[in-house]
Amino acid sequence: MLVSGSPFEALSREPALLLAVSGGPDSTALLLMAAEWAVDRATPKLFAATVDHGLRAESAAEAEHVAALAARLGVRHATLVWEGDKPSARLQERARDARYGLLAAHALAVGAGVVVTAHHLDDQAETVLMRLTRGSGLSGLAGMATRSRRGEIDIARPLLLMLKAELIAICEARGVDYARDPSNADPRFARPRLRAIAEVLAAEGLDAPALARLARRAATVEAALAAKSAEAEARLRLVETGRCDARALAAEPVEIVRRLLTLAMAKVSGADAARISLEAMERIAAELVAADAEACEYAANVAGALIVRDFGGEVRVRPEPARSALRRKP
Repeated sequence: MLVSGSPFEALSREPALLLAVSGGPDSTALLLMAAEWAVDRATPKLFAATVDHGLRAESAAEAEHVAALAARLGVRHATLVWEGDKPSARLQERARDARYGLLAAHALAVGAGVVVTAHHLDDQAETVLMRLTRGSGLSGLAGMATRSRRGEIDIARPLLLMLKAELIAICEARGVDYARDPSNADPRFARPRLRAIAEVLAAEGLDAPALARLARRAATVEAALAAKSAEAEARLRLVETGRCDARALAAEPVEIVRRLLTLAMAKVSGADAARISLEAMERIAAELVAADAEACEYAANVAGALIVRDFGGEVRVRPEPARSALRRKP
């Protein structure tokens, strides 16, 4: 195995954990491993939940199978149903959002501040590949974090250093069957198509462990840049106040300028900073630095926020007016 000791030790101080168990091999192994780890432990209390998306005829039976396994292991289980009409476009994305929403609500209901998922090393590699195809920046190439915040809960991914094959082996060694989701091989969806590409890349040496190493290294650099951004924010207070001295901001590396502007714009607009266009913010940061060098007025809008550099040498970020357009004045 690629890990030593239990991958759950970092979660040992949590009062309760909610395990997200779909019934596939990955999450079934998660349930088995967590239950074995928690034997004779007073805390954390383990809960499990299966989201029935209602997209396949087999989903209800799969949830019942998980419930039976959880009962055998002494883990309280709940089936959460995604109700209502299902979208015809961006189905997997909408299903994922619905899934996390249901899991978060249930976690809070049972007193768990952490939802534990079965994302593994192969998932991490696919995530990096997917983000590469979309032209992601460094933060995207860092892949999935071992622990991250989503709304009112944390998402923990303790199996990120384990291969899918290892998780399947855990299920088979214990004689536990698992569900097989046909959508995992459906070429209509991006991840199955990427798996075909991944096989070609692996033959050239760019396999899942190599992509995971790239993610870890990107995460290290991302953490350093985030720290530098925090230091710059402490001096400039752009995110805090929505304004700062233009010359002082432009003196920072352009990547730090981009990050601060993105955070400030997200704050005033309520947008998710991670979903603000990287390409647009790279352009705006470069144009703002150029405008300061020429001592000219500048304004740009994106994601419901407006950034202005005025002739007085101040940068201000505020909610976008009803009608606003990118403009630059000499």
